[in-house]
Amino acid sequence: MSKIATFGIQEALKQLGVTEINEGTSTGSKNFSNGEIIESYSPVDGKLIGKVKATTKEDYDKMMQTATVAFKEWKTKPAPLRGEVVRQFGEKLREKKEALGKLVSYEMGKSYQEGLGEVQEMIDICDFAVGLSRQLHGLTMHSERPGHRMYEQYHPLGVVGIISAFNFPVAVWAWNTALAWICGDVCVWKPSEKAPICGIACQNIAAEVFKENGLPEGISNLINGDYKVGEMLTKDTRVPLISATGSTRMGKIVAQEVAARLGKSLLELGGNNAIIVTPDADIKMTVIGAVFGAVGTAGQRCTSTRRLIIHESVYDTVKDAIIKAYGQLKIGNPLDETNHVGPVIDKDAVKMYENALEQVVAEGGNIIVEGGVLSGEGYESGCYVKPAIAEAKPHYKIVQHETFAPVLYLLKYSGDVHNAIAIQNEVAQGLSSAIMTNNLREAEAFLSVQGSDCGIANVNIGTSGAEIGGAFGGEKETGGGRESGSDAWKVYMRRQTNTINYTTELPLAQGIKFDL
Repeated sequence: MSKIATFGIQEALKQLGVTEINEGTSTGSKNFSNGEIIESYSPVDGKLIGKVKATTKEDYDKMMQTATVAFKEWKTKPAPLRGEVVRQFGEKLREKKEALGKLVSYEMGKSYQEGLGEVQEMIDICDFAVGLSRQLHGLTMHSERPGHRMYEQYHPLGVVGIISAFNFPVAVWAWNTALAWICGDVCVWKPSEKAPICGIACQNIAAEVFKENGLPEGISNLINGDYKVGEMLTKDTRVPLISATGSTRMGKIVAQEVAARLGKSLLELGGNNAIIVTPDADIKMTVIGAVFGAVGTAGQRCTSTRRLIIHESVYDTVKDAIIKAYGQLKIGNPLDETNHVGPVIDKDAVKMYENALEQVVAEGGNIIVEGGVLSGEGYESGCYVKPAIAEAKPHYKIVQHETFAPVLYLLKYSGDVHNAIAIQNEVAQGLSSAIMTNNLREAEAFLSVQGSDCGIANVNIGTSGAEIGGAFGGEKETGGGRESGSDAWKVYMRRQTNTINYTTELPLAQGIKFDL
């Protein structure tokens, strides 16, 4: 491991059991791999955090053998017992929240407070899952045949494959795995190759819990590497469900591979999220929601605010307030809690940011808060950029595109709220949306069948962030998947309809006669 003296990172790694080169395929407490070395560098200071080995095909097959054997035992455990194990996992996360939050911040680049918030999401989904373990319910239905009873029940699905993105390197895995474990499934996780150390840390915590409970290795499994490793999962008929979070381009590839073998996909893909600001909006609330939505996680959330659709009557007022707020932003080391914005993930993300600003100008836009890459002391990694704002038109190609960086587009609308809703809905993505208004009719129109076409629609809060209790996901090119709360657990199980005949006769359905 590299020597890291700042902000207690070395201590955090030690607490998380990340003290040496970690290998790429992990099942339970074992690590084994013969793959190539993957180095993880922090976008905070450009230093090496650690190394992992990429999973080979041989590694993968060994891991899958262990996972399939573990499933046979795990699925027979009563769901409340599985819930008790998940409860213990949540307690371990509470103990290690500070250490894991620091690692998330250091490896991914989000602020320390956001890193802690991400670990809290893991804890919250564990709490939700524990209660759910006593509520995996089906329905009872009346049969058309006398002396018959019908009902439906849910059974464990099997091995669940989880592919996660760099921007939420731990929480999205927990959203999936906590529910999958409760449902009796075992999991194979491929974290982003841009944040592999976070994956090792989480696997260490999970393995500790399963070992303490005398449970078999293979309930929680980890593989590391690039898209080629992900293909091992997506093409594997032993994996009935793939939950994939990432770009729309990636999601389309995954969907095709999984559909070709008639597997199930849960897709959480791109977002091009907007806040509508009406004449009746509370300007102070609007500024808070829009600024955090646009610059939080350096604009690298799938729910980040990309577009601000403002009514012409309040456009200048809102624009001036947003510009003033941006002038107060502090950019720097995310482990320093006085800073608001950390780095983007890597230099490829920097190029994407620069290209977006060039394109919006080329299409006729006007940059009103200048961007740029920061250099000098504290910015040695080359991954720090200034959050930028551009005035644009809804039809610009760059506005229709999701740019994973802190670039906010201001769009003007006239007329009533339906004109703003039309602008919001004309993009290909459909994840998160919001409206700022104190007008009840506008709010209800936004939430109606003729309103927002997104999976998430908020009133008087921003687009980013979501509570565990609600199902999370979006429509159109966002993929249609749902994770986390509500009845999202059902995707991790197989549904079965049962009919019981408690008579001495065998009547057929629909009154069919078949006498022998």
